[in-house]
Amino acid sequence: MSYQRYSAEFKREAVNQITERRHSINEVSKRLGISTKSLYVWKGSKGKVE
Repeated sequence: MSYQRYSAEFKREAVNQITERRHSINEVSKRLGISTKSLYVWKGSKGKVE
């Protein structure tokens, strides 16, 4: 199974949509085509996304 690497900027913007814009994780996940697990991990990293 392969995986997609995302830039730090992409991850920050995805998390920003959840935390600042108040979109749901499911909504952002579907819109960006990424897993909810990835969003939870990125959100939990408290801005230390690499």
